[in-house]
Amino acid sequence: MSDPATQVHGTCVGIDGIGVLLTGPSGSGKSDLALRLIDQGADLVADDRVDLSVEGDKLVARAPAILCGLLEVRNVGILEFPYIKSIAVQAVVDLAPSRPRERLPADEWIDLAGISLPCFRLDSRSAAAPVKVRLVTGLVSGSIVRTDD
Repeated sequence: MSDPATQVHGTCVGIDGIGVLLTGPSGSGKSDLALRLIDQGADLVADDRVDLSVEGDKLVARAPAILCGLLEVRNVGILEFPYIKSIAVQAVVDLAPSRPRERLPADEWIDLAGISLPCFRLDSRSAAAPVKVRLVTGLVSGSIVRTDD
């Protein structure tokens, strides 16, 4: 059984079955980063608004019905993309530009709907941003290990 959905401003993609919620203020590059990730094989889940619900011990993301398969591509338009209906979110990537980013950050966690998730702060404008998001999925899956802990 799932709890009622909570809607958040953000974008969600799936990378190798791992849900990543991209957050940040309007204009921070969530959709642009999602587009670059999709171009590299990620799956679109939701853009602009994401419905989150707790199912068991997982936080599950879906697109609101009116936005399924839609991605805003700045300076091009709102385009239809293949999408997946839902995914368990396992990491949050915060793109807020005003927050400082440390070279070797301490572990950070965020609570969404009672579920604690690792949170990583990235600059979406960085050419390496899509690679860093993929590294985040490796960290949360355990296929990559940080040595600075």
